[in-house]
Amino acid sequence: MKIAVASSGKTIDSEVSPISGRAEYYLIFENKKLIKTIKNPFQFGGGGAGIGVAQMLHNEGVKLIISGKMGPKMEDFIRDKKIKHKSLTGKTVKEVINAQA
Repeated sequence: MKIAVASSGKTIDSEVSPISGRAEYYLIFENKKLIKTIKNPFQFGGGGAGIGVAQMLHNEGVKLIISGKMGPKMEDFIRDKKIKHKSLTGKTVKEVINAQA
C-alpha cells in the first residue's frame, strides 16, 4: 500500500507537517520504503491547495495520507476517493512510517 507523508523537509528525518495542503514536501512510501519525494507544487498561491494535493496523491496511487490538519474540502475529496487519513504531528517521517503495520 502506498503511503504519503506530509513533511517539513525532503528526508525521512524531517518532521511530519502540521498542515496538509501547504506542506513543503510529500514523501511517498511503499512497503516502508521511500519511493518518491515530491516538492508540493501547491505550497504557495491561492485557494484550492488541499484539493490539488489530494488529486496529485490520488494520481500517485496513495491509499493513506499521514499529516497534520486537513481542510474540509481535502477531507471530502479523499473520502470520495477512498483514501484514508491519519492525523499525526510532533514526530519524524521515519517514526510514523516505522509505526505502520
